Amino acid sequence: MTNHLIEIRGLRTVFSSEEGVAKAVDGLDLHVDQGETLGLVGESGCGKSVTALSIMRLVPAPQGAIVAGEILFEGRDLLKLGESEMRKIRGNDISMIFQEPMTSLNPVFRVGDQIGEVFRLHRNMDSAEAAEASIEMLARVGIPSPRERAGDYPHQMSGGMRQRVMIAMALACDPKLMLADEPTTALDVTIQAQILELMNEIKSSKGTGIILITHDLGVVAEMADRVAVMYTGMIVEEAPVKDLYASPQHPYTIGLLKSIPRIDRQRTAHRQRLNVIAGMVPDLRRLPEGCTYQDRCPEVQPQCIHPPVLQRKPTGHLVRCWMR
Repeated sequence: MTNHLIEIRGLRTVFSSEEGVAKAVDGLDLHVDQGETLGLVGESGCGKSVTALSIMRLVPAPQGAIVAGEILFEGRDLLKLGESEMRKIRGNDISMIFQEPMTSLNPVFRVGDQIGEVFRLHRNMDSAEAAEASIEMLARVGIPSPRERAGDYPHQMSGGMRQRVMIAMALACDPKLMLADEPTTALDVTIQAQILELMNEIKSSKGTGIILITHDLGVVAEMADRVAVMYTGMIVEEAPVKDLYASPQHPYTIGLLKSIPRIDRQRTAHRQRLNVIAGMVPDLRRLPEGCTYQDRCPEVQPQCIHPPVLQRKPTGHLVRCWMR
């Protein structure tokens, strides 16, 4: 039995096409404890969202498939559960805030009814109880005039409003684990702060574990307890958030952190350009032999033609690099 709320072991998720097989998640090992926030960061296409979809068992078939690994949630392997058992877990024990609310919300149902479905399915509420609970959730995520807005369809709302509806659905049943995929991207800074505060409140009061997927390294610094950096479907570095920001080890992590604008550089901003990581994430169907970061790495060495393994270094960081 594991002591972790969720533990992922050797997860491999692939997508097949006529051009080949893309290894979207390639041998992933991760864990999250109760009441802990894990920040999952990396460029677009590195496998962050596919990791979340794999946990939810929502990888689109037949192109996508989980081909190996275990996803142990409270000791049970989610990959061995039937679909009816997974439906009981989704939205109740594990919830997800999806990245694109317009494609995740049903366009032909009012938003209040869509939130209410969560309460009807998982809390056995009748329609009237579910409607009132939905209005309370809309108010909780900062939507003005929640009783009136509950009767709106998704297309009648702004992108930020739709995102808050998604967050209301995800938080409705006080889940044990929440997967938040870019949860505040479409929100202004005031609402973003409110939503992050709400997520922290639920984590503190309910012991909810959170996997926070985001490009915003500032949000990660504020919210996360640990950070895992992904590249080409693999973890290349993992460490407590303060340690990783103070002393990044992997060249990719160093590049990401150097790309953040800093206020203490403001006076010399006219002389300094933001750091840019050269090149692009490689095609997941045609990854280079050895270290997949070698074509972009400023520290590449001959031994990088061999694939490095994730190892714990004297600093305490887990790092996948020959040079660290």
